[in-house]
Amino acid sequence: MVATMVPLLAGLSILQMVSGSVLESFEAVLLTNPALLILVPVQIGTAGNLGSIMCSRLSTQLHLGTFELALDNRDVRSNSAAVLGLGLTVFTLVGVAAWAIGRVLGGSLTLLEVLTISLVSGTLLSLFVVVVSLLSVSASFRLGYNPDDTTIPVVTNVCDITGVLILFAVISVVL
Repeated sequence: MVATMVPLLAGLSILQMVSGSVLESFEAVLLTNPALLILVPVQIGTAGNLGSIMCSRLSTQLHLGTFELALDNRDVRSNSAAVLGLGLTVFTLVGVAAWAIGRVLGGSLTLLEVLTISLVSGTLLSLFVVVVSLLSVSASFRLGYNPDDTTIPVVTNVCDITGVLILFAVISVVL
């Protein structure tokens, strides 16, 4: 396990540094809009949590022998729908909370703007989480690794940088 995880974690650490650099490049936008500043860690953390849930469920299905990467697999469809539904619910609540806290901190964004940014970026990120989780569990198994060990670090790190990129792409379109 150590031989597998050390190179994987080293590569993922480099990916995290890239994510930090991207985040730093948007510092001015975040500091002028407190609601957006609140969205960043919550968005990234929620994506990691959704990815962990999805990978865990898929790994369990794999160990039970019910996982098959196919659109007609009822279990894969229901887990994907559950993660997407949870994402929509959480990102709606996060958007409202970020707007309220942003207003208290002197922000000028409207509820519609913050909610749109939160929901659109959260939905895109949730879809990405589902796809990356499905592919990472399948690839991990095919490469002979235990998906319980490898998929959660991969998905959470990949979703960190993707979450930042998606969030700022949506912000640039909405604002």
